Amino acid sequence: MVTSLLLNENNVGSGDGPPDDPENEVDDFPVMWAAPGTLARTLPWQLDPARRPEGYTTDLVVTNHHLLFVGSELGLMEHGDVLGELPLDAIAEVRHMGFSNLGADIRLTFADRSWVRLFTGARNSAERLDQMHAGIVRMLPANALTAGQQREAARFCAGMPERPYPPTYTMLPSGTLLMEVRSPSKCAAGCFDVAVNLMDETGVRVGPRPGDPSVP
Repeated sequence: MVTSLLLNENNVGSGDGPPDDPENEVDDFPVMWAAPGTLARTLPWQLDPARRPEGYTTDLVVTNHHLLFVGSELGLMEHGDVLGELPLDAIAEVRHMGFSNLGADIRLTFADRSWVRLFTGARNSAERLDQMHAGIVRMLPANALTAGQQREAARFCAGMPERPYPPTYTMLPSGTLLMEVRSPSKCAAGCFDVAVNLMDETGVRVGPRPGDPSVP
């Protein structure tokens, strides 16, 4: 799975619903809670928008075994540098935090209980990370798609006007394949528009099915 992540530098008072953690969402909003020597303290400093160069972007690549933090001055992940990595089993909890204008925040809590809150740019990204960690959904690489799904994915991508990020593919509990294509939002910097496509194992487009997480 690949999804773009940025640290949410200033989210105080921006919620559109009741806060889950008022002390850290309304009264104060720290970027992280981490004692010296804890895992959250090892995250790359470039995740902080106030410290990284103007125009610099960061992405999070989630593999089967690791989290890779990638940064680029060009805004293109394929030209980025790996800034740091952590094993997936170092993450004790992924929590989708609803108290933000987009509902795009997540909180990563590590095995040593240090944590960091991140802004993902789109609600879909935060939801998918939460669902993946909980074992509700399973992410697939492009080469795992059937021939029919690959044809439908190519057709769907051909209609995207701007697509700097590769599609992500999620196997839902029903067996439906969820394809998501992210592109920079024209309305807000650091945010993403997400085009969604649901298909069966043959590549035929389908609608939502019972038991699957809701899809916008």
